[in-house]
Amino acid sequence: MAICLFVIATTNSLAAQQSSHALFNGKDLDGWQQVGPGSFVVTDGTMKTEGGMGMLWYTREKVAHATIRVVFKLSAKESDSGVFIRIPDKPTEPWMPINRGYEVEIGDWPDDYSCTGVLYTFTRALARPIKPIGEWNTMNITIDGPRTIVYLNSIKVTDFTEGQTVPAKPPGSHDPDRGPRPDSGFIGLQNHPGSEVYFREVSVVPLP
Repeated sequence: MAICLFVIATTNSLAAQQSSHALFNGKDLDGWQQVGPGSFVVTDGTMKTEGGMGMLWYTREKVAHATIRVVFKLSAKESDSGVFIRIPDKPTEPWMPINRGYEVEIGDWPDDYSCTGVLYTFTRALARPIKPIGEWNTMNITIDGPRTIVYLNSIKVTDFTEGQTVPAKPPGSHDPDRGPRPDSGFIGLQNHPGSEVYFREVSVVPLP
């Protein structure tokens, strides 16, 4: 019985490992597509943002019931980027993901609604555990049905479920449109003018 249980546990562990996969291969932008101004360039195993405002999105799958792992670093205090999630359709311009998906913010900003790990202008940071400029950060974004949980460097920053109260969009602002987002969607990375952010890992780990 003990041997059988060990074999089952090992098999399940291997299956979980095999279903986890990298979206960025460390060599080129295979599977990714740019929309909007600016670009991403691959150098020394990392993706670097250049110019903008645009977005690089992953074309090969929608992500649902999974954790997205992103390893990134800022190059300056003013560095600005984000991870888009729950994008319902293939984007053709960079504003659609902002208004119809969520942007998980990347940026060391003073406002608790626009700092790293929040759903930009929707949620207030539970903590601000970003590392100093130039150091690598690890962000885990879990999409579990209508719930989104974000950990930055192993500390929870966001825990949001569709239907919770969020701040109203200020009239005339460029903040994202309010309203529900889908349980699954494409993902993307933002490139912002005058800003350089580096990414060395983007991967997906399905939930049990």
